[in-house]
Amino acid sequence: MRKIRKTFLYLLMIAILTIQVYPIFWIFMTSLKTTEEVQKGSTFALPATFNIHNYIRAVETSNLGLYFKNSIIVLLVTITALVLFSSTAAFALEKMRFRMNQWVLSFFLLGITIPIHVTLIPLFQIYRNSHLLNTYWALIVPQIGFNLPLSIYLFITFYKFVPDTIMEAAAIDGASIWRIFINIMLPMSKNCIITVVTMNTIFIWNEFVFANTFISDSKLKTIPIGLFDYIGAKGMVDWGATFSAISIFLLPVLIVYFLLNKGIIAGMTAGAVKE
Repeated sequence: MRKIRKTFLYLLMIAILTIQVYPIFWIFMTSLKTTEEVQKGSTFALPATFNIHNYIRAVETSNLGLYFKNSIIVLLVTITALVLFSSTAAFALEKMRFRMNQWVLSFFLLGITIPIHVTLIPLFQIYRNSHLLNTYWALIVPQIGFNLPLSIYLFITFYKFVPDTIMEAAAIDGASIWRIFINIMLPMSKNCIITVVTMNTIFIWNEFVFANTFISDSKLKTIPIGLFDYIGAKGMVDWGATFSAISIFLLPVLIVYFLLNKGIIAGMTAGAVKE
């Protein structure tokens, strides 16, 4: 029975892995097919030859470099602000205990329950009146706001299991609260930072709703919006170039995830075992 259960578990894991990985594999394989293969060939067939002309056409027929630059600017500013704000807020809420800190924490966590779509019209009016439409800030500010609650929660989960005696020993040695945070707490939370960075990188890199609502200037489009460039006259789509652009779009996220995978697992399980 033990061997049967183990075999069933392995088969289940293989099935789940196939369901997760195959769409990405299919996108990369389709990006290498010719237009005729995409339109007339089998959807599940491998490309007859490795056709890199789709990638060349994807770069030449679209401002892909400009869209990459815009996405990277929004990503870097947003991630930096998220790590700074969430780590300091979580430290204050968990370690610098003050009156009504639980109420403040509940207020932050309430943001997780607010759907993004119900805020689009109010945000659009605010940005229009503030002249922030068609600016990077129209993408950066809401993403900081909506991703901040979960980031704070992850940092609080980690800080909760850091002994207070470490801070007390540093304070006795004359360290200020900022020195304790920067030199002790922040380096200790490296895996938590990696988790926050990776998780939010995926969300921000793939963000479509805010960019589609607040950006109409082609010079400020991010990659998810820029993919519309491959839709031609009468809705005709250059599928080879489209899948090539999607493949290029996916590569940074996949690279970040695989490079930081161990840190993500360590960060998500931080505090799971109390020593």
